[in-house]
Amino acid sequence: PDAALRERMVSAHARQPDGKVVPITFEFPTDADFVMGGGGLVSTGPDYLRFTRMLLGGGTLDGVQVLKPETVALMRQNHIGAIDVPTLFKSDNPAMALTAELLPGVTKKWGLSFLLNAEPLPTGRGAYSMAWAGVHNTFFWVDPARGVAAVLMMQLLPANDQAALDTLIRYEVALYQALARGV
Repeated sequence: PDAALRERMVSAHARQPDGKVVPITFEFPTDADFVMGGGGLVSTGPDYLRFTRMLLGGGTLDGVQVLKPETVALMRQNHIGAIDVPTLFKSDNPAMALTAELLPGVTKKWGLSFLLNAEPLPTGRGAYSMAWAGVHNTFFWVDPARGVAAVLMMQLLPANDQAALDTLIRYEVALYQALARGV
């Protein structure tokens, strides 16, 4: 990002050993030795939600086709067959990410670009929803079965911070409970 964009960016934060959250200086490398996938993606919360709404709309947003419906359908299909995505996310750099058990007890698969929960979640999320997360405890999922596109951005290191994961669960449960009430 250029200087003008950096001025608009939300500060990164980190949880200290005493539990306090403090602002930190953090920048993704611009000259990395490898392609980082989503690393360094810069967007606004509203624009990121528009992206998820486009996926929820089968590739179309506000009457504009961005992706073909069959492309989005392929993204939601299991592309690893009988192999399951491991539940334990292991980290050797606790300043960046903590080892965590993600969606324990739930069969997980890989689609094209997204993690898929192969069965409904206790939170209310439907099976074969598309999801991913970022290192700063940013999360999104697209649940076509329930008509939900959701984004939660925290800008907090390390990834898999327990309080952040607890917030994600509470957010997801509250969202689906509100849907059930017709809110």
